[in-house]
Amino acid sequence: MSTISALTIAAGRADHLANVIRGFHAQATPPDELIVAVMQAEPYEHLPETDFPLRQIPIDATDGALPLSAARNAAARAALGDVLVFVDVDCIPAPRLIADYAAAAQSGRGLLMGEVQYLPDGAEAAGLDFALFDRLGVRHSDRQAPPESGLRECQDYRCFWSLNFAIHRDDWNASGGFDEGYLGYGGEDTDFGRTLAERGIGIWWLKGARVYHQYHPHCMPPIHQIPSVIRNAEYFASKWGHRTMEHWLYAFRLMGLIENGPDGLIVLREPDERDFALCRQEPHMPYANTRRVIDRLQAIAPAQRSGEARRLQVEAAQAEFLVAKAV
Repeated sequence: MSTISALTIAAGRADHLANVIRGFHAQATPPDELIVAVMQAEPYEHLPETDFPLRQIPIDATDGALPLSAARNAAARAALGDVLVFVDVDCIPAPRLIADYAAAAQSGRGLLMGEVQYLPDGAEAAGLDFALFDRLGVRHSDRQAPPESGLRECQDYRCFWSLNFAIHRDDWNASGGFDEGYLGYGGEDTDFGRTLAERGIGIWWLKGARVYHQYHPHCMPPIHQIPSVIRNAEYFASKWGHRTMEHWLYAFRLMGLIENGPDGLIVLREPDERDFALCRQEPHMPYANTRRVIDRLQAIAPAQRSGEARRLQVEAAQAEFLVAKAV
């Protein structure tokens, strides 16, 4: 039977991390270990007890930009298991997550993406009530639904999202891991998905292996991360010939924050409180959504926001940001 290493990366968010650990402790099939890649100066203290080994490994983050790729790679190097299960620090694993991944993961199969349900504010205040989480959790409108059972192949590498996935060690080694040239927020997931596609490593949607995303205030598009989004979009282009995160870049432009110039992306101004008010996730919203902001900026009526014509219109407009503006 395969051994399973659970992995997470963290900076701050001690309460979220404690819930992640409690979620792994409540597994029907526990992991063989849990590794926390710590992107802060000091290790975490007073973490919940577990029936399996829990190790913290330090990650150098002294330059101020969170080294997300380096942290995931370091966690994988430190892991002892045959199967690597990555769960973000704001995601509580459901009790069958490890069992579901263990049943599906095998050498040569590729990467597996489990389900994600977003929780409203305060859902975990009384502890880990998984029945309550199932009632309250919602799927992100930009994510595909899981298959009715088993596996369904993902045909678009851009759908890869690192907050909940598993991969056999052999396939991880074949992938080369995450590109550590990405620093701070954005781009490293799409790059990893592209690398998997280029190397013929499959990406699969999996029924089950659910996590519950814990509420925390957030902005979409991420106007609090514009410098790193721009840097990483241009770095992606240096590798693959076009940028990524074009939906965020397009929204930034609609807000008057950036422009696409012939020599690259140009920052026009810093976001102000009006911008944050537009993009901020409010307590009644389980998640923030870039498309919602684009539709509001363009005064699209609610009845017209979900049609195929509107989707194609937005995709065509976003495509302008895949490359530098022609002179």
